[in-house]
Amino acid sequence: MVNGEHRGLLETTTAPAATPRRIAAVDALRGFALFGIVVVNIAYLASGYRMAGLAEPAFSTPLDWEVRWIVTIFFENKFYLLFSFLFGYSLTLQIDSAATARAAFVPRFLRRLTGLLLLGLAHAVLLFPGDILTTYAMVGLVLLAVRRIAPRTAVRAAVALTAMLAAGLGLLAVAALLGADASGTVAGGAAEAARSDMALHGSPLMIISEHLHKLGRIVVLRVLFQGPAVLAACLVGLAVGRKRTLADLPAHTAALRRIRRVGFPVGLCGALLYAHSTWCGGGSAYHMLGQAVDLLTAPLLAAAYGATLLLALPSAPRLTAVLVPPGRMALTNYLGQSLICALIFTGYGLGLVDRLSPLALVGIAVAIFALQAAYSRLWLRRHRYGPVEWLLRWFTNGRAPSRAGRARSRRRRARST
Repeated sequence: MVNGEHRGLLETTTAPAATPRRIAAVDALRGFALFGIVVVNIAYLASGYRMAGLAEPAFSTPLDWEVRWIVTIFFENKFYLLFSFLFGYSLTLQIDSAATARAAFVPRFLRRLTGLLLLGLAHAVLLFPGDILTTYAMVGLVLLAVRRIAPRTAVRAAVALTAMLAAGLGLLAVAALLGADASGTVAGGAAEAARSDMALHGSPLMIISEHLHKLGRIVVLRVLFQGPAVLAACLVGLAVGRKRTLADLPAHTAALRRIRRVGFPVGLCGALLYAHSTWCGGGSAYHMLGQAVDLLTAPLLAAAYGATLLLALPSAPRLTAVLVPPGRMALTNYLGQSLICALIFTGYGLGLVDRLSPLALVGIAVAIFALQAAYSRLWLRRHRYGPVEWLLRWFTNGRAPSRAGRARSRRRRARST
């Protein structure tokens, strides 16, 4: 039973009976994650140096460094984990949706993963080689295989996977100390970053060639590190989804407060070490050690962020109203962020690669999210799904979903009576 204070977090749609009601808390978390993702990704979309793991040499004032530290400590490696958690959680919602529609779940989900893979490949080649949709498509196969896993087992597997990843980075740090440093083969250096900037200033063919070049460099990181980290977050999301936690927040208030009490101090300490190892030199061994610590602590800080938001939503209806619409159109907005940035920073449009300061980039990121929040709200007044969500549902279900939004559905029912 949902009390009056929390009733607004359960959004009952007027969709057909085959569509379960949406949980506004899930959409709000997605919107929140989208905000953090654009704040992080914009630096990599705007600079070949950041993609190479370096600071932009044209911007070295104290303010520039303060902004870099803030983004690294509070944003980097936190929000994609929230997004991944929600990907795992949404698996349980899709299972419920298939059951309600009396449709076979496995082929339906496989079609959805295929659609994500195709979108992700196009996104990576055309707009941003740091795409995560292809990773979700691969991780989704694992989630499909273990979808009946017990929640406690899923959490234990996530913890074990994260610990193994951190141990692997620790071993690489030791190897670097002994002289076997392979980090340059992945990130490149200043010369590689300058070459990348030149390519991103060029024609569409040059931009696509540069994206393919970067994909060849980062695929090892995706397979060995980000993929398993995403899987760990997805497993936690699957466990929470199996318990239907986000559909009954009042029953879990104490747990959310405990997550916040532990997550903030431990997560922030790890983030500080990670930022220091990223920006203060010390060699690749120290940087890998910082990454290992961040692998262990970033999930705690991400969880503390999520818990804080979930605790705040019942008493912050305006915040809910801002975050839910972009969260409902998360796929459209995620791809839209890359498109807007490509038009600003690359030869597709204005060609402002490495010409804007870190503070200006954060300001643009905030403006992009504000624009998307407003656009999403207007779009959803007349449509049930975002444009890319509608396309993916068509591909998944093999038929075009209704375009009508809630307001239009209500008017139609009113006329019919």
